[in-house]
Amino acid sequence: MSDDDLEQAGPIDFVIIEFPAGQKNFRGEIADELVKLVDAGTIRLIDAIVLVKDDDGAVEALELSDLDDLGPLAALEAELAEFLAEEDVDHLAAAMDPGSVAGVIVYENVWAAPFAAAARRAGGQLIADGRIHSQAIAAALEAEAEAESEIESEAEAEKEGA
Repeated sequence: MSDDDLEQAGPIDFVIIEFPAGQKNFRGEIADELVKLVDAGTIRLIDAIVLVKDDDGAVEALELSDLDDLGPLAALEAELAEFLAEEDVDHLAAAMDPGSVAGVIVYENVWAAPFAAAARRAGGQLIADGRIHSQAIAAALEAEAEAESEIESEAEAEKEGA
């Protein structure tokens, strides 16, 4: 990428989706949704790999080109940059459980590129970022609902006891 390309780029993120032993399925709905995001211009896929961690903890990294029958991912495979280095793979695989398989994608948030470029032109710089995972939101909402239910139960018990 040239300096001008970098000036106009959106934030780059990665995600790891782990599948416990016996539950891997990288095609189908997941692949279809990834292709839709790329086709809509929401993201630009930079790299995609599959990590296989055996029961002893040894890891094998497979590029999409190493896989058979890519289905809808075949259209994306030719554009990938093979961005991840061996030390990246080791770091990513450390989060995996033995016996699992994970899909890793690295992508540019194309939707955010104009905002990011405007912030850079204005002299701004990113000093922190983060993500709240949907599992954490679901757990928080569930805990809130349980707490509200307990409060309602206690209030009803007090009314009956009065």
